[in-house]
Amino acid sequence: MHDLVDYEARGIPSVMIASSEFVHAAETQATALGMPEMAEASIFVPHPVQGSTDEEMHAKARDAYQTIVAAITATT
Repeated sequence: MHDLVDYEARGIPSVMIASSEFVHAAETQATALGMPEMAEASIFVPHPVQGSTDEEMHAKARDAYQTIVAAITATT
């Protein structure tokens, strides 16, 4: 989250992608860093990631692809 807040502050579009286990952590960190909207715009894929097979990870990526593209290309 720290890097994304830095990128956004410099005008570099960014979006965080993490597993659903990290929703609360993202909200807490983004708020503490003064950009709570970064957590709101984050994309969370089903947990777990670690231990997932390649096929499972490909499915998670496919399922999130359109949301990721929309988030990174959105205008504010």
